[in-house]
Amino acid sequence: MKHLMLTAAAAAAALASASSMAASHAGAPAPVDPTTMVNQFEATFGKFEGYRRSGAKGICATGEFVGSADGRAISTASAFSGARIPVIVRFSVGGANPKVADNGKSQRNMALQFDLPNGEIWQHGNINAPVFGAANPQQFLGRVASLQPDPATKAPDPAKVKAFADANPEVLIQGRYFASQPVPASFGSINYWGVHGFVFTNAAGQKTAGKWIFEPVGGVQGLTDEQAKEKGANFLFDDLRARVAAGQVAFNFNLEVAQPGDKLDNATVPLPEGRKKITLGQLKVTSVSADAAGACLTINFDPNRMPKGVEGAGDPMLAARTAPYVLGLGRRLGEGAKQQ
Repeated sequence: MKHLMLTAAAAAAALASASSMAASHAGAPAPVDPTTMVNQFEATFGKFEGYRRSGAKGICATGEFVGSADGRAISTASAFSGARIPVIVRFSVGGANPKVADNGKSQRNMALQFDLPNGEIWQHGNINAPVFGAANPQQFLGRVASLQPDPATKAPDPAKVKAFADANPEVLIQGRYFASQPVPASFGSINYWGVHGFVFTNAAGQKTAGKWIFEPVGGVQGLTDEQAKEKGANFLFDDLRARVAAGQVAFNFNLEVAQPGDKLDNATVPLPEGRKKITLGQLKVTSVSADAAGACLTINFDPNRMPKGVEGAGDPMLAARTAPYVLGLGRRLGEGAKQQ
């Protein structure tokens, strides 16, 4: 199966191109310097050499996607042809620490790479919340900076955290969502949202806009707080292997269709409940890497890498993700890329 591999030098070259792309994105605010962003991540959340700067604790899997007739009706993307499309899947726990506990109320990620015909690639960065943690890259950088630990106390300054949140209340929405939800019972039993707006174009040039969600075929499953404690800090990975071996990990890829007036350029604003859903196809996870290697190791899962027939809807946070991802990949490769 094809997958993206970059040397540190190639990553640096790609970074320059990605920075230019982000800067020229229509309607985007002045871009945040990607080096500043990645350096701030390391200062706030710690530097763990060889690991991803976000979603460090992860596991690689493979699967297949079969697109639906409804998907073909709204997009020319080859992912919806109805043929079996090979997919590289990476599940992870949010954060930079590769030793973070699995049994907390925190972010889970499902990153995807669809290996499409004629060399096309479609990459996703999906999370288990309908919203992102900031509306634009400047706000995101400010939030991360406000959480940087004080050298003396080894903890964030509560006054700085409160002052930034008071001025930017959007940065609290995602955390409140996680706090309101149970600890996920499995990587394979939670919803994963793309959070950004996307536009699908069919052969007639008709456009359908919305936000997507991957919903587990077997339903959402959560744990009580007591069950989560009993599961321990590292239960998700053995659970995933067992469920995949039993053929129990599959997701419906659904597009929630936007209506006039819906916000598609702000990832802190979900679509209103009850929007029409179009099932674009089904993703099945069929195998899990037996060790810390696997095809995911040198893929950066950039959600701006889309096939013909799919495009972003003008969200500045989406456009701003490419350059830091490439820079982070270059650093990981230089350090010796690792994953769990």
